Formats: sequence, C-alpha cells, structure tokens
Amino acid sequence: MNSMSRNHFSDDCNPCKKEEKHCPTIIKCGCPSSSSIPAATVAGTTFTVSSLSLDTSKLCDPTVKLEFASNLVVPVAFTGSVDFQVFKICRGQLTPIPVGPAWTFSLVALLASQTFSFFVCDCNSCFDDCCTYTVVATVTSAVTVGTLSINNATLGAIATCGTGGCC
Repeated sequence: MNSMSRNHFSDDCNPCKKEEKHCPTIIKCGCPSSSSIPAATVAGTTFTVSSLSLDTSKLCDPTVKLEFASNLVVPVAFTGSVDFQVFKICRGQLTPIPVGPAWTFSLVALLASQTFSFFVCDCNSCFDDCCTYTVVATVTSAVTVGTLSINNATLGAIATCGTGGCC
C-alpha cells in the first residue's frame, strides 16, 4: 500500500477516526461577477465566469454540492450556444478537472433576460484538499451574433462528510 491509497490511514492520521462523532458543514459563496461574450466570438473561446476556493481538509471523505446562478442578458439580438461547466484544480495539480457535465445555453432572441442556474456534486476529493472551483463558459456555436452578458454570476458550495462513496 502506498501513501496515496484512499481510506487507508493509520488511526492517528485518519481524519475520519478523529472526527467520527462530529462532521462540520462548510458553506461558502463566491463573489458575484459579470462578463460579456462579444459579437463574432468563435467556437472554443472560453471565459471564466465565477470561482471560489474551498478547503475541505477538516472533512472525512468530503461531498461538495456546487451551485451556479447567473442572469443572462441580451442587450442586442444574440444567436449562439454556450456551454457552462465546473472545473476544479486542487493542491499539486497542473490541469483543471471537469466536475459534472456541461450545461448548454442556446438562444436566438432579440432582447431577453433570464436566469440560468445548475448544480453539480463533487465526491472525488481526497483528504487534505484545498481546491479552487471555476465555472467556465465555452462558445460552442460556430460564431456568435450579438452580445451576451453574464451578470451576477455566482458560485456557491456546501460541503460535508461523505456518505460512504455515494454521490
């Protein structure tokens, strides 16, 4: 067994043994932000629209529910599709890892405003993790027509001890 083996700790190093009777819950909210996808943006262009950092080192086998909400505003006619997806990068990682599926927003509208929200769960954290979660918008249509404003984009997290590997 190596030091990276999950759930195989000696009793003195295992956070599950130390906190058997008490499991804290962490609630964290990111700061609202706004960004715009300008006209003539091509497929594959990405925008980071929200982020937050979360330290789950005090949790045993953490489960994290991530909630994203925004107000999408079309000030001028917009045609296009945008995928929103959560990514995480944890201590020692070089490449962000996707968390859950991508959520697609497609619109052909003259003037519009609507909320766009989704949630995903992350149950693949190791002990002693401090991770930064980001929501990335990726243009998926060949090219956008008009401007899309992503207003009050907010990412929130609720984390607690895991439920035995079920997410």
